[in-house]
Amino acid sequence: MKFEHLALNVPDVRAMSRWYVQHLGLSVVRSLDAEPFTHFLADDTGRVFIEFYSNPAAPYPDYATTHPLVLHVAFFTPDAGTAQAKLLAAGAKAFSDDTMPDGSRLIFVRDPWGVPVQLCQRAKPFPGF
Repeated sequence: MKFEHLALNVPDVRAMSRWYVQHLGLSVVRSLDAEPFTHFLADDTGRVFIEFYSNPAAPYPDYATTHPLVLHVAFFTPDAGTAQAKLLAAGAKAFSDDTMPDGSRLIFVRDPWGVPVQLCQRAKPFPGF
């Protein structure tokens, strides 16, 4: 088996998808123009990893009050500080900025809908990064 995607039920799929494409470099690889407006997003490798959909049959989680250690979407970046500044200028909100004992810098922000986003500048990146 291979990991395919993580799905988040969100109230404004289309706006969130546009923001993730514009500010996090993702691309929409499949989408529905009718409810539940499902959008599958991929990173620059072309691999799908996140699905946004809007299905009121289930409650929308309160992402804005969910601690990032419970749930977050993480992105590798070689310069977390610059990435953070760009996202804050695009409407994200700062949460934390930590340097780990190995020198890795891990920054949490919340996207404009409250979903925690982690920016990972690792001292030793995972293979393939």
